[in-house]
Amino acid sequence: MQVESWLERAARTRPHGPAVNALDAGALLDRARRADLQGAGPGDRVGIALPPGTDFAVALHATWLRGAIAVPHDLRLQPHERPPADVVVDAVDLLDPARAVPPGARHDLDAVAVALQTSGSTGRPKPVELTFRNLLFSALGSAALLGVAPGDRWLSALPPSHVGGLSVLVRSAIYGTAATILERWDTERVAHELQAGRASLVSVVPTTLARLLDGGLDRPPALRHALLGGAPIAGHLLERATAAGIRVAPTYGLTEAASQVTTFGVPLFCTRVGLEADGEITVRGLTVAPGSGPVLHTGDLGRLTADGRLELIGRKADTIVTGGENVAPAEVEGVLERHPAVEEAGVHGREDPEWGEAVVAVVVLREGRRADARELQDHCAAHLARFKVPKDVRFAAALPRTGSGKLQRAGLPSVR
Repeated sequence: MQVESWLERAARTRPHGPAVNALDAGALLDRARRADLQGAGPGDRVGIALPPGTDFAVALHATWLRGAIAVPHDLRLQPHERPPADVVVDAVDLLDPARAVPPGARHDLDAVAVALQTSGSTGRPKPVELTFRNLLFSALGSAALLGVAPGDRWLSALPPSHVGGLSVLVRSAIYGTAATILERWDTERVAHELQAGRASLVSVVPTTLARLLDGGLDRPPALRHALLGGAPIAGHLLERATAAGIRVAPTYGLTEAASQVTTFGVPLFCTRVGLEADGEITVRGLTVAPGSGPVLHTGDLGRLTADGRLELIGRKADTIVTGGENVAPAEVEGVLERHPAVEEAGVHGREDPEWGEAVVAVVVLREGRRADARELQDHCAAHLARFKVPKDVRFAAALPRTGSGKLQRAGLPSVR
């Protein structure tokens, strides 16, 4: 099945409506039609080696107008670490209008639209190919849960080389709404945009939401939802956001499912979620990448609330088995981050001759606050079973994270 190009439809229905950053839909379409992609055509893989922003959006849509496959590159990686491509675009040069792509471009819903890599939070990133159908039904499912307003502007500083950042550009094209894409996270800039009423939706992870709240963000006038994902979400963070007048939309998703799987704990209308006997989350539906098979085994652990909503517990591979008891690191991290001196925490297992594994923690303290290991262990003991309390705690200036903000647990320094 073929459909009208998303960008052409947006430009036809709202040619002067804002699209990406300062470009309206008509201007974005003109630049995408004229972008020089070095002769790339249908089926070619176009490596987009551009920072997040307007030019990235131009190159993305230029690729799709030509029937090619977008391969976003993470610029932090060395060239040999990036996924293969037939051509690589590292600048957007415009062709003469006479050489522009003619009107009438269409998307084949069964064709591969984009080749991404997983975030690599638990090991080496793996390639994932998503079709136009995957992207379309992800956007429609998100709209059914979050709603769409004609004046929406989505603010994102997530890298578009990962599915969370890319989805903002996809949704805005399908909805005919606007997106502000920042090159990198800047707490002061994001807070200013929100407080000035220049965004109705924003994509955040727990760490960046906490930074906005620490910076004093309060009752942003136009913000409908802060889409919060990337990690299990501590209850105290939601409480802080609610007190600041920020309506958080907790979301769970992954690359193989074209971003969102659930929002507010509810599966997208075109997505079915299940739980295996060990708590592993499985996903079926129109958003699941064809290469994942009919059932996507996520490797994530979850549970259902009394009203049937999905809650993320953590990664199956991250589970610490200590003395025969299972410990989810995210649960311990959430308790540590409730301590007033703790900015963020990372918990993992260390080999232990007596217990098999020992629970250990690495903590970043808030500026100007102090706490020692014993104080934090006592804090955990007041809220957790004894076997979940970290045996050791060390302190660091920062925790290792992926470009999309996920904790890289394998990169945490060992605690001895």
